[in-house]
Amino acid sequence: MGLIQNIADDGLGGVEHNFVTARIEDLVKWARSRSSWGASFGLACCAIEMMGTGASHYDISRFGMEVFRASPRQADIMIVAGRVSQKMAPVLRQVYDQMMEPKWVISMGVCASSGGMFNNYAIVQGVDQIVPVDVYAPGCPPTPETLIHAIETLHQLIEDGEIMRRRSATGAGAGIELSAETSTTAPVSLGSK
Repeated sequence: MGLIQNIADDGLGGVEHNFVTARIEDLVKWARSRSSWGASFGLACCAIEMMGTGASHYDISRFGMEVFRASPRQADIMIVAGRVSQKMAPVLRQVYDQMMEPKWVISMGVCASSGGMFNNYAIVQGVDQIVPVDVYAPGCPPTPETLIHAIETLHQLIEDGEIMRRRSATGAGAGIELSAETSTTAPVSLGSK
C-alpha cells in the first residue's frame, strides 16, 4: 500500500527509481517532446514567418504542434515572435505564468532576443529579462526553416531532460543559441535522430 500512496501523493515522483520506471520516464519525456502545443505571441514581422511555418508548405503538425493555442492553459511552448514593448512585457509575463508546467520558451528573431535595432526606452532589450528562454532562433525575420530547427532543438532537449535539470538548478532556461547560417535553398532535414 506504501507504493500506491506514494504515487497518489507525488505522482511519478513517488515511484522508486528502477529499470521499469526509468523506461516510463523516457516514454513520458518522448511523449512530452512530441505533443507540444505552441502559445503564439506574435508581435511583429516575425509573426508572419511563424504563421507561414504553420501553413501547408512547412506544416509543423508533423512535429505534434497541430495548431497554435490562444489559451495559455492549453499550451506548453511559448514562441515570442518580434519586439516586446515595455507595455507588453507584463502581459507576456502573465501569459507565461498562466501556462501549465512544464513550459518552454522560444525567442524568435533578433528583436525578441536582444531588442534588435530598437535600442530605446520603449522596447525590452531581450525577452529573457521577462521569461526564461530555452532556445533563441536568430534572424530578421527568421525563416520558417529556422523556426523548425529551433523547435527540433527544443524537442531534443525536452527528450534528453536537460532543460528540466537546468531549470531546477538555476531557474533559467537552457539559453541555446542557433547559428544564423541557414540556407533558404537547402531542404529541411527532419527526424535526424
